[in-house]
Amino acid sequence: QVQLVESGGGLVQAGGSLRLSCAASGRTFSSYAMAWFRQAAGREREFVGFITGGGSGTYYADSVKGRFTISRDNARKTVYLQMNNLKLEDTAVYYCAADQRATPEWYEYDYWGQGTQVTVSS
Repeated sequence: QVQLVESGGGLVQAGGSLRLSCAASGRTFSSYAMAWFRQAAGREREFVGFITGGGSGTYYADSVKGRFTISRDNARKTVYLQMNNLKLEDTAVYYCAADQRATPEWYEYDYWGQGTQVTVSS
C-alpha cells in the first residue's frame, strides 16, 4: 500500500514558478514509478510526466517539456514537480500517482494523491 499527499499548489502569475511535492508512505517507495497528472475543469485527466523508481529516467508530455522537471528523493519518499514559465493553460488540479510500471496512461496507476490546485493568472 502506498499513500500519497500532494502539497505546494497555489496561485501564481503567468511566467512564474511553483514546486509541487508528493510525500509517500510505505516501505518500498523506490520500487514505484511516480507520475504527475493534471485535470482542468471540464477536461479529462492529462499526463504531465513520470520518473522511474530509481530516478534515472523521466518522460514528459510535449505540453510541459522544457518547462517542468520531475525529481525524487527516495530517502525522503518524496517526488517533486518543478514548474517554470507557467502558462494560463497550466491551471488545473495536479495529482501524483504511483505504480510499479512507468506509463503515461492514468488508468494504469494504482495509487493516487488527493490533488493540489494550481491556478495561473494573467
